[in-house]
Amino acid sequence: MDLDTIRDVVVARGRADLAFVGGSCGVLAGGTFLFSEPQDGLERLVDITGLGWAALTVTGEGLEIAATCTLAELAGAGVGRELGVEVLRAQWPGTALFARACRALVASHKIWRTATVGGNVCLSLPAGAVLGALVALDGVALVWASDGSDRRIPLREFVLGPGRNVLGSGDVLRSITIPTRSLHAHTAFRKISLAPLGRSGAVVMGRRAADGRTALTITAATTRPIVLDFAAIPDDAEVRGAVAAIDPTLWFDDPHGASDWRRHIAGVLAREVATELREAGDGQ
Repeated sequence: MDLDTIRDVVVARGRADLAFVGGSCGVLAGGTFLFSEPQDGLERLVDITGLGWAALTVTGEGLEIAATCTLAELAGAGVGRELGVEVLRAQWPGTALFARACRALVASHKIWRTATVGGNVCLSLPAGAVLGALVALDGVALVWASDGSDRRIPLREFVLGPGRNVLGSGDVLRSITIPTRSLHAHTAFRKISLAPLGRSGAVVMGRRAADGRTALTITAATTRPIVLDFAAIPDDAEVRGAVAAIDPTLWFDDPHGASDWRRHIAGVLAREVATELREAGDGQ
């Protein structure tokens, strides 16, 4: 839709151009959400796609995913070549969560080619499956702060609630880095919704490291991604106990699912994920 309050669009060419961001000046990347509803508080947009960030970069720490990386680029991360380095799912099985998370969103392929990873993270909505996958893989956000400094924030600490996160006025999300240990981890994924093409009612993703340490991440069913950590692959009783211990106020309630249903089904999916990770480990 047209945003009739916008008077100016600035294409950022360097970090200095981000000084405009904050207050009535917003960030434009893919814009699929930005242009979906009125933005009465905005008068200027700064287009960060002009910064020319590489979508995916293999570093000594793991895989750096630019905030401007599209969902289509993320979904293909496990089979493509980036900067001359072949990233194969056989080597980095953790990347399998990328495409699964993108498919969990109710979006056309046109949206996939436009919507960005940074947009999904910064919206911080319960249905943000891409955000959930990056949390599940223990991602760390690099934030360019408004004072010119850099901050690194574990994504599991990034979201405060539906549509709320730790970004301050003028802060810009630069990238998310997935550590190598998570890229090598085995993963499992479960999703359910009340309608075949409806918003996710619950999404559970699991990650098992080589030493057996396991993390189960619950999203869509909760107001923010919840990570349950275990020293080894948990059995059904351990999963039930961990899910039951989640703060009752964190279970999401909207027309796409009541909080008690979400709590129950998230527990069911979490046990299925743990079982799949256990069976995968037994097969090695």
